[in-house]
Amino acid sequence: MTPDPSRSHPSPNHGPRRDGAIPSLIVIHFTGMADAASARARLCDQQAEVSAHWLIDEDGSVEALVPEERRAWHAGAGAWQGQEDINSRSIGIELVNPGNRPFAAAQMDALETLLAGIMARWSIGRQAVIGHSDMAPGRKFDPGPRFDWARLARQGLAVHPDGPGEDRPLTESLAAIGYPEADAVERLHAFRLRFRPRATGPEDATDRRIAAAAAAAFAKAM
Repeated sequence: MTPDPSRSHPSPNHGPRRDGAIPSLIVIHFTGMADAASARARLCDQQAEVSAHWLIDEDGSVEALVPEERRAWHAGAGAWQGQEDINSRSIGIELVNPGNRPFAAAQMDALETLLAGIMARWSIGRQAVIGHSDMAPGRKFDPGPRFDWARLARQGLAVHPDGPGEDRPLTESLAAIGYPEADAVERLHAFRLRFRPRATGPEDATDRRIAAAAAAAFAKAM
């Protein structure tokens, strides 16, 4: 679904991008709230001091909250590919979902359309489409294990490996993908949320092989 300007709900929670930064990342979130009205109210509440550029309801409705050229307050502390102040470098998309159910087909369709437009407008590559949990291991867990990254990758809108690669050191692969320094368990969990969501327990060879393949896929996409 194409974004409808008539569904704009301006949020006061934004400012100028710092140090001349322009959007070079797209960060995907889930709202963790029951419905769009609750999420919109919070994202537009000046006292909450949070926002995002876009909000997509489960029925596929797309709402503009903050102009893309402005710095929305969606990412918080974290880093990706060695860069901090993610808010100044990114566009944030919130998907209405409480975090305990699959993402609706209409919502994913709308996300694909919105992503393609943002990526074209700002010359953002598929390797720069990430989840909130990717840039903030241990602190954030959205868009969570039910989000279909492989679907986005098939459309050229994200990176996801087709299968495992070599058994290489996990730390090296995660750094090459872009994950920031973090507690090893939290970093592993962040990686698994995106690339191996059903996995549990300590690091194993499958983690290392999938991470190596993901690192190669990210490198190829750059």
